[in-house]
Amino acid sequence: MSAEAHNHDESHNHEHHHKDTFITKYIFSIDHKMIAKQYLITGIIMGVIGVGMSLLFRLQLAWPEQSFKVFSFFLGEKMAPNGVMTNEAYLSLITIHGTIMVFFVLTAALSGTFSNLLIPLQIGARDMASGILNMISYWLFFLSSVVMVSSLFVESGPASAGWTIYPPLSALPQAISGSGTGMTLWLVSMAIFIAASLLGSLNYIVTVINLRTKGMSMTRLPLTIWAFFITAIIGVISFPVLLSAALMLIMDRSFGTSFFLSDIYIAGEVLHYQGGSPVLFEHLFWFLGHPEVYIILLPALGITSEVIATNSRKPIFGYRAMIMSIIAIAFLSTIVWGHHMFISGMNPFLGSVFTFTTLLIAIPSAVKAFNYITTLWKGNLQLNPAMLFSIGLVSTFITGGLTGIILGDSTLDINVHDTYFVVAHFHLVMGISALYGMFAGIYHWFPKMFGRMLNKNLGYVHFWVTAVSAYGVFFPMHFIGMAGLPRRYYTNTNFPLFDDLQNVNVIITCFALFGGAFQLVFLYNFFSSIFYGKKTVQNPWKSNTLEWTAPIKHIHGNWEGEIPHVHRWPYDYSKPGHDDDFVPQNVPMKPGEEQLHH
Repeated sequence: MSAEAHNHDESHNHEHHHKDTFITKYIFSIDHKMIAKQYLITGIIMGVIGVGMSLLFRLQLAWPEQSFKVFSFFLGEKMAPNGVMTNEAYLSLITIHGTIMVFFVLTAALSGTFSNLLIPLQIGARDMASGILNMISYWLFFLSSVVMVSSLFVESGPASAGWTIYPPLSALPQAISGSGTGMTLWLVSMAIFIAASLLGSLNYIVTVINLRTKGMSMTRLPLTIWAFFITAIIGVISFPVLLSAALMLIMDRSFGTSFFLSDIYIAGEVLHYQGGSPVLFEHLFWFLGHPEVYIILLPALGITSEVIATNSRKPIFGYRAMIMSIIAIAFLSTIVWGHHMFISGMNPFLGSVFTFTTLLIAIPSAVKAFNYITTLWKGNLQLNPAMLFSIGLVSTFITGGLTGIILGDSTLDINVHDTYFVVAHFHLVMGISALYGMFAGIYHWFPKMFGRMLNKNLGYVHFWVTAVSAYGVFFPMHFIGMAGLPRRYYTNTNFPLFDDLQNVNVIITCFALFGGAFQLVFLYNFFSSIFYGKKTVQNPWKSNTLEWTAPIKHIHGNWEGEIPHVHRWPYDYSKPGHDDDFVPQNVPMKPGEEQLHH
C-alpha cells in the first residue's frame, strides 16, 4: 500500500509546477502547509477574542456592580449601562468565551494547524489525500468563526444559555434575550463548524492510511501522527451526534417540534410542547462533549511526546505503551459521558457504571504521564520554550487529572457539581494543558512553518508568566468551589455566606489580568518573527522526523525529487554506534545495528 502511495505522490509532485497567484497561494490554497498557517492565525485571532471576554467577566466577578469604562467600550450602553455589566451581558460572555475556546481555538486551531502541517511531512507524503477538501474544510471553519463573532452584534444579544446550550433556555426564543437571533446564529455556526471538522478528520484518516512513504510502517509513525490519527477517528464518531442535536434544537426553535421540550409555562402561558425531554439533549451533547476533551487533549499530548523526546536527547519511553494508551483513551472517552449528568435524575446503578468507566480512563492517562516523566529522567534536557511548555503540560495534566477522580465519582461529584471546583478542574486538565501543547508546537515548528526562529528570551518570559498566572487563576478556584461557590453567577453579593470568598475572586482576577496581558508578549514575538526573526537552519532542533529533511523554502510537494524512504523509528536519539546524538528516519541501518522499539 505504501509503495502505491509513494508512486501516487511522485506523480502528484508534477501537478504543481504552475505559477501561483497571490489568491491561489495565500487565500484559496490547497497546500497543506499554507492551510496550517491559515488555521493557526485564524485560531490566534479567535483566541484573543475568547481570552478578552474572560478578562471582562473576571473584572465583573472581582468587583461586582462596579462601573468600568472598558465595559461600556466593548459591550455598549445596552449591555453595560453607565459602565456596569448586566446579568445578560455576563451570561453572554461566558457562553461565547466557552464556545470559542473549546471549539474554535483548542479543537480547530490546535488540530487544524498541526494535523495539516505535520501529517504529510512526517509520513512522507506530498500533500493531504485531497487538497480541495482540505481547503473547503478551512473555509468552512473560517465561515463558522465569522458567524459566531457576528452573533455578538445582534440587537437581542448573543447566545447566553452557557456553552452547553441546554434546553429549554436554548430552545425557546422568548425565554431570555440571549435565546433569540444570537442563539440561532450560534447553532448555525456550530453546524458549519462540525462540517469543517468532519471534512478535515476524514482527510487526516485517509492520508495516514494511504499515503505513507516506503518503509513508514504504522509502528514507525511518530507519536504526533498517532495522536492526530486517533483524534480524527474520535471526531468522525462523535461530532455527528452533536450535529444531530443542533439540528433537532433548530427544529424545536423554528418548526414546532418537541424533541427537547415538554409541558413548558412562560409567564403563565401554557406552550404547546409535549413529549420531549431536555435530558435527551444532555445525552446527545455530552456524547460529543466528553470525547471532545480528548479531541482537544490528544493532539497536545502527541506534540508533547515529540518535543520531550527531541529535547531530552533520548528515545521516548514506552513507545508501544503510548500508542495503546492513546487507543484506550479514545475508546473509553466514548463511554463515560454520563459523569456530566450525575444530578440529572440518573438511575444510581447507571451512575455507578459511568463512575467505573470514568475511573478506568485514569489508567491510560497515568501511563502517558509516567512515560513522559521517565523520558525526562536522566535526559540531556534542552530547556527551550517548547520544552518548558511541554513539561508544563505534564504538570497541569497531572494536577487537573487528579481532581477528575473526585468529579468522576458520583457520590463526591454531587457535592461540588456546578461549583468553581468543576471550572478549576476542566480549565487545568483540558484548557491550560491543551494551550501549553499548542504553544509547545508553535515554538517547536515555527521554523518549519515560517523559515525563521522565534525569540527564545521572549519565549521564556511568556512561559514563566503564563505558568504562574495559570496556577494563580485556577488553583484557588478549587477552594472556593469546595466552599460551595456556584459557577455562572454574575455576582454573589446577595449571598452573605460567600462574602468571605470575595477576596479570593479579586486575587484570581489579578492573576488573570496579569497572565492575559503577557500574552501580548507572545503575539508580538509571533508576528514580528514571521518577518524579522533570525533565519533558521534546516534542522534547528537536531530532530529525527521527516519534516526536517524537507527544504526550508516551501514548495508544493514538500521535497524536490524523490521522497525520502524510512529505515527506522523516529526516536533514535543518543544511539550507541553513531557519531551524532540523533539519527534521522531516512538514514539506513548499519550492518548489525539493533532496531529499537521500546
